[in-house]
Amino acid sequence: MKKTNFAVAAAVTSLLAVGATTLTTTVAQAAEKEKCYGVAKAGKNDCATNTSSCAGTSTKDAQSDAFIVVPEGLCDRLSGSSKTSS
Repeated sequence: MKKTNFAVAAAVTSLLAVGATTLTTTVAQAAEKEKCYGVAKAGKNDCATNTSSCAGTSTKDAQSDAFIVVPEGLCDRLSGSSKTSS
């Protein structure tokens, strides 16, 4: 194998390894998150509510059907929070 072919193959292999590691880390991080209802500030919710179809459209603080995504376990420690929509 020529030196340039070897160098290209090594570079591609390295990029694939980094990409696989990043994907695994991203999936693991996503699994460690949970929706937390009733704690978002007005206009700071992460996704749709019962009355709107977009993120960032909650109309009042602590709206019971608006959620933010938080690290797993944090929602239980927040005052006024719930893991389900009201």
